[in-house]
Amino acid sequence: MLRPRTTLVALTALTAGALAAGGPASAAPADPLLEKRPWAVGTGGAVATVDADATRVGLEVLAAGGNAADAAVAAAAALGVTEPYSAGVGGGGFFLYYDADTGAVTSIDGRETAPLAMGAGAFLDEAGEPLPFAEAVASGLSVGTPGTPQTWATALAEFGTWSLADALQGGIRLADEGFVVDETFRQQTAENEEKFRTFEPSAELFLPGGALPEVGSVFANPDLAETYRLLADEGVEPFYAGELAGEIVRTAQDPAEATGVEDVRAGLLEDVDLALYDALLREPTMVGYRGLEVYGMAPPSSGGSTVGEALNILEPFDLGQLPAVPVLHHYLEASALAFADRNAYVGDPAYTQVPLAELLSDDFAAERACAIDPAAALEKPTPAGDPDGEYGPCPAAGELTVGEGTEGPSTTHLTVGDAEGNIASYTLTIEQTGGSGITVPGRGFLLNNELTDFTFAAADPMTPEPNLPAPGKRPRSSMAPTIVLHDGEPVLALGSPGGSTIITTVLQTLVNRIDRDMNLALAIAAPRASQRNTPAVSAEPAFIAAYGPPLEALGHEFSVVEEIGAATGIEYLPGGLLLAAAEPDRRGGGSAGVVRDLLDNPRSRTGRARPRPRARRRVTVRSRPNDRRAP
Repeated sequence: MLRPRTTLVALTALTAGALAAGGPASAAPADPLLEKRPWAVGTGGAVATVDADATRVGLEVLAAGGNAADAAVAAAAALGVTEPYSAGVGGGGFFLYYDADTGAVTSIDGRETAPLAMGAGAFLDEAGEPLPFAEAVASGLSVGTPGTPQTWATALAEFGTWSLADALQGGIRLADEGFVVDETFRQQTAENEEKFRTFEPSAELFLPGGALPEVGSVFANPDLAETYRLLADEGVEPFYAGELAGEIVRTAQDPAEATGVEDVRAGLLEDVDLALYDALLREPTMVGYRGLEVYGMAPPSSGGSTVGEALNILEPFDLGQLPAVPVLHHYLEASALAFADRNAYVGDPAYTQVPLAELLSDDFAAERACAIDPAAALEKPTPAGDPDGEYGPCPAAGELTVGEGTEGPSTTHLTVGDAEGNIASYTLTIEQTGGSGITVPGRGFLLNNELTDFTFAAADPMTPEPNLPAPGKRPRSSMAPTIVLHDGEPVLALGSPGGSTIITTVLQTLVNRIDRDMNLALAIAAPRASQRNTPAVSAEPAFIAAYGPPLEALGHEFSVVEEIGAATGIEYLPGGLLLAAAEPDRRGGGSAGVVRDLLDNPRSRTGRARPRPRARRRVTVRSRPNDRRAP
């Protein structure tokens, strides 16, 4: 099949001046390290996170000679302090890395694992019915073996130049000295207040003096500083086999005893589960799109497979020549089709035969693309396809429809690029905002509720369900850290929190950037909609205001959500420049920074003058055989 191929020159024809002319209207603050801002352009490396302190810590590592892996671990440790309800050593995540020396993209699977004592019916009550979701979350039963400390150690050992002790210093200082509470932190605390009051150590830590932290106050976490010091001094061994491991197990096994709470379900975590844990190196997914190589996370995450399949479905359509509404119609339809296949086939590959190569094949995508009618939306939910390797003319509609299950909307994402071209795209989580709500006494961090990402019970006993609990199994995830290359050279990287809307946020941002010719900052800021093979499209008010009526005329239905995702990204620009981009508003706004900032100083530290604004160039495409490598 012939596919359009995008030239790299046209794709990255974006200068600091062009961004200033077409980017967000807010002016850069006087000190980029102390205040949030949604984008920055400069040299020496770039960091984008949801938090100004975490971005600052990452930039300090780059400025001191660390590479993208070193800075990503340091920024993640800082987020464990300032974003404790979304990330931390009690959780897990997926780390995607591009090595500029070798040209290789590698991923680390730091997903939490189910205890060996967990069976398929773990989330069923005595009558065989699924537990209420809220009851399952706030319990030891939801706690999986954390993967974040091992992910950090593996990332530094495989790609980094700093020790774990050095990388943790910024987080230690931040936990000791504290950070200034903003409205987002107070709001998230308020949302968790009832859950935190259930567990005494959580109430003591996050409700100082028995009240919500005040905006503008300083929030310190000396217990977490001591936990980080333990990891800095002794590595991750104490977390998985030492005294700290025992405290984690006791807390999860018996929250009532550990926290003084009655009537909460006990967990199944045991010492052996932590002792056996490993963060796995996995081959990432890869698809070609408009002449670019798009890398993502392989199962047990469904991020890479679903984003990749949707891009394959979209590629035959010349979206760059279409107005906004037809482009968004195709985006929503491709997402629904890919989600139908994700729900039916993707799970932990150690327990489920995931047909990954077929899900990401051109021929399967062509068969699925047959279902898209430019003039009418599909009826939702639409059945899954049949990735059996035998494809032909458009098939009749199938019958296999599997629900997506429940997945928390929290999580956080950071993106780092260094001056040498190394890239880290890292999504990490403790699942729900506030995780299980259970703090390990005296240790300063919350335990995850990641096991609620499992499907509690198969909707149809006669239909295979790839995401049921099992001993040692990793629950399916939607985390979608993404790296985009052109002929092996870095172009951009991005990711987002948001549960299953992570996938659609990343997909829509890629479509905005590549097909709709937005710069990365605008592509992230643009209003969002999420179609996950459900009857109604979840959409932000601004999206409905801009595009709702014409899309409704095509048959799309909408339900309103205030915001979707909280993306960050970086892009390599001509002339050695980097663009860091984050949210201007969602989740309180993100924080983007560069080591040497071009827009704060008309003359950079290298003495080069700021480029003059110039007109944006359109993406140009030409027909050329698709030459991508097999996933």
